[in-house]
Amino acid sequence: MFEDPLFWICVLPGMLLGLYAQSRIKRNVAYYSQVRTGGGITGAQVARRLLDAKGLHDVAVESTPGILSDHYDPRAKVLRLSQNVYFTPSVAAAGIAAHETGHALQDAEDYTPMEARTYIVPFVQLASQVAPWLFVAGLVLQMNAITWTGVVLFGASFVFALITLPVEFDASRRAKKLLVSQGIIQGEDQIEGVDHVLDAAAWTYVAAAVSAIGVWLFYVFVLLFRGRGSAAPR
Repeated sequence: MFEDPLFWICVLPGMLLGLYAQSRIKRNVAYYSQVRTGGGITGAQVARRLLDAKGLHDVAVESTPGILSDHYDPRAKVLRLSQNVYFTPSVAAAGIAAHETGHALQDAEDYTPMEARTYIVPFVQLASQVAPWLFVAGLVLQMNAITWTGVVLFGASFVFALITLPVEFDASRRAKKLLVSQGIIQGEDQIEGVDHVLDAAAWTYVAAAVSAIGVWLFYVFVLLFRGRGSAAPR
């Protein structure tokens, strides 16, 4: 597979975009982690203030291990922030905490793309485990129906990635608006800092979508070309 030029044509754009996105977010988070918020408010305090301002008193804010491991759990109604965000009074921490708060607001408002993403997670997880086996089994047994089933299931990952895009962009939009309206971020420099951090994070989701589509297209092309080759006259 790795010797196949088609593989690299399909997959390389997503890989390069992913490397760019990761380097950009690490650089921006590192820089704006050194820029303090007004009043020294930490990421945890930002999240709590924004949640309370929107009446989401039942959503807990917890610290979680890891770097950039911040996420909102819609099932447990818990907003989990990495320790560098939870305890740090910085513009980067405020932006990340507000972004995750945006997801909590989406959940409270039954935001359709987020609901769709939440519902398909179990299917995507199952599909990602089953798809490779079906694809290989179909090729070995020369049963196109099984092989195409594997390819279709591979597509679940890029459908998930595409649904994720509006969810993440909307959460960032909400985050910027909330931070300004609540007076947590003030001045052009701080607003620009939040923009840089959240825009860099958005590129990671775009890269994931491009990568997922590339992998799916590779399997589709492999099957189509194989089908043509097997149907060619001898």
